[in-house]
Amino acid sequence: MIEFTAETWPEPPLAGTEAAAVVGALERQRATLAWKTSGLDAAGLRATVGASGVTLGGLLKHLAHIEDSHFARLWLGEPVGAPWDAVDWEATPDWDHRSAAEDTPEELYALWQGAAARSRAVVDAALAEGGLEQLGAYTARNGERPNLRRILLDLVEEYARHVGHADLIRESVDGLTGEDPAF
Repeated sequence: MIEFTAETWPEPPLAGTEAAAVVGALERQRATLAWKTSGLDAAGLRATVGASGVTLGGLLKHLAHIEDSHFARLWLGEPVGAPWDAVDWEATPDWDHRSAAEDTPEELYALWQGAAARSRAVVDAALAEGGLEQLGAYTARNGERPNLRRILLDLVEEYARHVGHADLIRESVDGLTGEDPAF
């Protein structure tokens, strides 16, 4: 996983453009997930809290799926690739969470990091062509299409919710607490 310091911790700009602020907020959430899941073995990534079945490994795999599906489906209008395209999501809607227990930490980290890298490349290319107002390829039943702003904000929301879960789980594993390692 990526090591962060106070100098390298990703923060949105204090007075940047809207695009820089939104992308910066997403990068901060990605960094927090990376930190909350770093340095753990398979048992640590499989730990749960209370009655919940959510694990850190499951969160990594779920967020990899969200990264890939949001940009493939909503922005590019393409089918989601492997391993997601081989899953019967109707029969196993929580496959990403449950199947993570079968993966090694290295596989989970690589899957999530690869998905985040693909997303970054799509966002960089989109922003090079225009702003957050650009419309994605997906068309909803009502005929509307999401703009890049909405897709990015949905990802920030998804990460923020799950980083909260990761914080609780990680604290139960080894006591690691806090918002980020840089401060």
